[in-house]
Amino acid sequence: MSTEIAASEIEEMTKRLRLPHIRRGFLDLALSARAQRWDPMELIRVLLESEIQGRNASTLLVRRAAANLPGNRSLSGFDHSLTSVPTQVINGLSNLEWIKLKENLVIVGPPGTGKSFLAEALASEAIEAGMRVVWFEAESLFNYIALAKETNNLKGAILRLQRLDLVAIDDLGILPISPVESEALYRVINACYEVTSVIVTSNFPLGAFDEIIEPKSLASALVDRLAHHAHLIETKGDSIRLTQALSGMGVRPL
Repeated sequence: MSTEIAASEIEEMTKRLRLPHIRRGFLDLALSARAQRWDPMELIRVLLESEIQGRNASTLLVRRAAANLPGNRSLSGFDHSLTSVPTQVINGLSNLEWIKLKENLVIVGPPGTGKSFLAEALASEAIEAGMRVVWFEAESLFNYIALAKETNNLKGAILRLQRLDLVAIDDLGILPISPVESEALYRVINACYEVTSVIVTSNFPLGAFDEIIEPKSLASALVDRLAHHAHLIETKGDSIRLTQALSGMGVRPL
């Protein structure tokens, strides 16, 4: 059988077996194997490995898209000199053991002190580790719950969050929160309690959540569940964004 006919049949079989990554690379690998006199077992191993790696990469892309992270922040791009959070704390969080234990992370502090950057970098690290993550701005979370209620699918929406490994809620309290939105937030925190890890970032300390969540009894119940198994971090200092702007680092030189 000629190489062309064999290649055509193999391509058809990989389509039927749904092996897209082997289909794209088998011919080049087969020619390399012939030229370098590979053992047939090695060729099979490399082909299967290419399929596994390709599927893992595709799954990672899907999970990144589903997570809806706001940017491309990562721990490798995190400048430890610009944050008040100790390096050993960041390194401790980066092992993601707290997510495996269904623990939470609450990062509070003034605007521009790196809360969202750290939260997104850790969420990105979790995705790279094969975990399922979703990122919400506080307003988008409220919209998510409101839509679920309107479509009589609140139970399903909550279950989807519970099946994740990490739910991130960014900038809580930066915009006013209505009583209806406070209830939605409580539903999420209560549903995730000891089931799914949660990251919350806010300009308000936990002790002041009753200033942004109504009524106060709901705020107390929410904080109780959020903080019970939580790592608490307080960022300090001046706004990194404002400091960079004043020093001319916020724009490219004209």
